[in-house]
Amino acid sequence: MKQPPERRPIPAAVVSRETEARLDAFVALLLEWNRRINLVSARDAAEVRTRHVEDSRQLLPLLPPGPLADIGSGGGFPGLVLAAADPERPVTLIESDKRKAAFLATAAARLGLPKVAVQAARAENVALSGMAALTARAFAPLAQILPFAARFLAPGGLAILPKGRSAEAELDAAIADGWTLRVERFISRTDPHSTIFRIARPDRAGP
Repeated sequence: MKQPPERRPIPAAVVSRETEARLDAFVALLLEWNRRINLVSARDAAEVRTRHVEDSRQLLPLLPPGPLADIGSGGGFPGLVLAAADPERPVTLIESDKRKAAFLATAAARLGLPKVAVQAARAENVALSGMAALTARAFAPLAQILPFAARFLAPGGLAILPKGRSAEAELDAAIADGWTLRVERFISRTDPHSTIFRIARPDRAGP
C-alpha cells in the first residue's frame, strides 16, 4: 500500500501586540463591510478569527523574505492578514471583484499598511514579476495556480498554497499536466486534514 507523503508541522508564529491590534481592527472592518457585500460566510468576530485569520496567519513562518503576491484575495485572506502581521513586506493583492478590491484598499489604508498594493484585475491580466512568494487560498485547483507562480515568482521564489483534503489529487493532476515541482508539505494548524504546499521551481514542458 502506498504510504502518504510525510507532512511537517508549521512552526508557531510570534505575534506582537501591535499585530493583534491591527488584526482586531481588520476583523471589525470586515464585519462592517460584510453587511453590505459578501466577503465571508462567518458572521461574528470569533468565527472570522478561527476560520479565516488564524488559517491565513499560520502561513507566515513559511514565507521567504521579500515581496508577496496574493491571488484572489477576496476578503483579505491570506494576503492582507500576512501584510498586517509583517507590515514591512511589500504585498500585492490581486482581486478581480471591484467591490472586494475597494474593501482591500480601504482596509490597507485604515490599518496603516502603505506597502500593500491592490490590483483590481483578473490575475491573467496582471503584469507582475520578481515576487519572493505567492499565495492563493480557495482560489483555484493547483494546476490553474501554477502558471501564475511560474510567471510572477523570481528565481528561487516559493508558492505557499493551502489545500484541503484534495491536496494530493490536485498535485497528481498538476504533475500529469506536465508540471515539474519541488514540493514540501505541512500540516495545517487549523485543520489537521488539510495540507499546505510550499512549492519551488514550478516549470512546465511544452506550450
